[in-house]
Amino acid sequence: MIDPLSITFAAIADPTRRAILARLARGEAAVKELALPFNMTLPAISKHLKVLEKAGLIERSRDGQLRPCKLRAQPLMDAASWIERYRSFWDESFDRLDDYLQELQSAPGAKPTPSPSKSSPRKKRSR
Repeated sequence: MIDPLSITFAAIADPTRRAILARLARGEAAVKELALPFNMTLPAISKHLKVLEKAGLIERSRDGQLRPCKLRAQPLMDAASWIERYRSFWDESFDRLDDYLQELQSAPGAKPTPSPSKSSPRKKRSR
């Protein structure tokens, strides 16, 4: 049996399925509505929805002839939590790289380089 996290990552690996999830993040939608932005048949969209449903990322119900879908966020939250555990590793790695680059720039004979942009999204963390 494949673990739920692997199923989630496999499901969101496809750009069509990610676009469907993005649409469902704005609210419930019928299958026909979800199919509109894509150049594919309803059966093809239904296959994508089955993958998302098996991963627990969406829930489908029946309302007369309509099959509305809605987002189930828990599997995405689990994936985000797993990824978050590695943030400190990357922050520390980038901090070490920053330190090394500054060391190289301050070495005798080093050519001056422009400072990083002030709008850089990553801030150096204290260790």
